[in-house]
Amino acid sequence: MTALSISIEPAASGIDPMLTGKLLVAMPGMRDPRFAKSVIYVCAHSSDGAMGLVVNQALRTLSFPELLTQLGLDTNGTTDRIRVHIGGPVESGRGFILHSSEYRQQGTLIVDDHFALSATVDILKAMARGDGPRRSLLALGYAGWGPGQLDGEIKANGWLHVPPDEDLVFGVDLDSKWVRAMGKLGVDPRMLSDEAGHA
Repeated sequence: MTALSISIEPAASGIDPMLTGKLLVAMPGMRDPRFAKSVIYVCAHSSDGAMGLVVNQALRTLSFPELLTQLGLDTNGTTDRIRVHIGGPVESGRGFILHSSEYRQQGTLIVDDHFALSATVDILKAMARGDGPRRSLLALGYAGWGPGQLDGEIKANGWLHVPPDEDLVFGVDLDSKWVRAMGKLGVDPRMLSDEAGHA
């Protein structure tokens, strides 16, 4: 197995605060099977496009200690309590850590007062030692959209968006996250139409 690269691009200028820091919730009629019943934390949204991490899909083929071994890092003291998630279909060899914002290092993107994004080996080392962020989610790959693409998908009834909370983003019960995210809107998913409404 080849080592995975852990890197992050600098934050894009002109981030649109409308969706940055929000959760996208896939509508029941989501046609892309990669995103069916997915919940995505939007890390950045601007006129250049958008980037986010799926927070409710576990990667079952790789554990945290195995990831550290691939990267040549010390695995002493690590446990499987840190799970690896599928962050999205783009660049699945890149790692990202979405985490609580009290943990900051050079290269950390502060999304808002509660959430931040890091993608360095240093944060993985800190997590392995047990002195990383208070709460975190480790993901391989990300969800990405080109200019205007996400806005178009929302208008086409592909996504709803809701404010995040730490338990929904970082909680370990992945199977309930989609229903809980819908619940933040007071929506019963069974009552939603698969088609966009038109006046």
